[in-house]
Amino acid sequence: MQCNVSLIIQNIKRVLFFCLSNIISLGVFASTPELTVYTYDSFASEWGPGPKIKTNFEAECNCQLNYISLDSAGGIFTRVQLEGRSSKADIVLGLDINLMHAAKKSGLLAKHNVDTSDVTTPSPWQDDYFVPFDQGYFAFIYDADRLKDVPTSLQEIVENTELKVIYQDPRTSTPGLGLLLWMKSVYGDAADKAWETLSQHTVTVTKGWYDGYSLFLKGEADVVLSYTTSPAYHMVVEGKNQYKAVPASEGYYPQIEVAAQLKNAANPELAAQFMQFILSEGFQKEIATGNWMFPVIETENALPEAFSTLEQPQKVLSLPTELISKKRKGWVDEWLNAVTQ
Repeated sequence: MQCNVSLIIQNIKRVLFFCLSNIISLGVFASTPELTVYTYDSFASEWGPGPKIKTNFEAECNCQLNYISLDSAGGIFTRVQLEGRSSKADIVLGLDINLMHAAKKSGLLAKHNVDTSDVTTPSPWQDDYFVPFDQGYFAFIYDADRLKDVPTSLQEIVENTELKVIYQDPRTSTPGLGLLLWMKSVYGDAADKAWETLSQHTVTVTKGWYDGYSLFLKGEADVVLSYTTSPAYHMVVEGKNQYKAVPASEGYYPQIEVAAQLKNAANPELAAQFMQFILSEGFQKEIATGNWMFPVIETENALPEAFSTLEQPQKVLSLPTELISKKRKGWVDEWLNAVTQ
């Protein structure tokens, strides 16, 4: 009987030790701060810059960085709006300048304390809420081995009805919205007629960039909407030199991608640290060959030689962000009416 009691006591001690060990382990795990970043899927994918940026930041912060991937910049903004103050996001990363004004008006963002004086963008950067992390220019890409009569302007792309074109939906795609603004910058009040002409030789309008670019690579179109930096990917990764950006005599329309901290971030100090990290080498050095865009801060050996061969804008077009916020829905409706005639 004494032996049985002793065994029972020993078993109780083992159970208590096991439970205590688990409680301690859980406590240690729970004490590791977590940062949640909403971004678009290609940024967080294994071939994007997200994984390396995550590793670099975690080495500095002693924390865990979690990405929640969404299908587009518009999807990020819509998700945060729907969630409101209960959003799980600490940071939104991947909006662009064309969504900044609307995002600020939501009242969900916090001001940052990041020194952006060293940032290089088409115009001097001054904004209290957003920190830029990469930049580029929208462009139509062609395969020089297949297309011999190369356009030299956006107008030629629109008006050459023999040219097969793929672009993205401005309601769901950042490049698609970029084209909408590019068209408005070039054509103004005549944009609806230009859209009607373009629709006559548009192969398809895809929801996102990846679907459209994949169809182009399969030979489904002569040109596809992308970025002036897209040829660098083919040169560096694939060793192919035939992919090029169509020149734009009217000027290119820029894209600057930005990040912001949520006002109700669960970990505001960690979020603020990440906002500072965006302009450090640990983030910026991953942009050129991770996101295939230009970084916004000069870092040592950040740009492969291929970037020096890319089409450079002779003129940069732009529209005021306040005007875009006010007119965007009407311009999208104008596009939709024109292409569904």
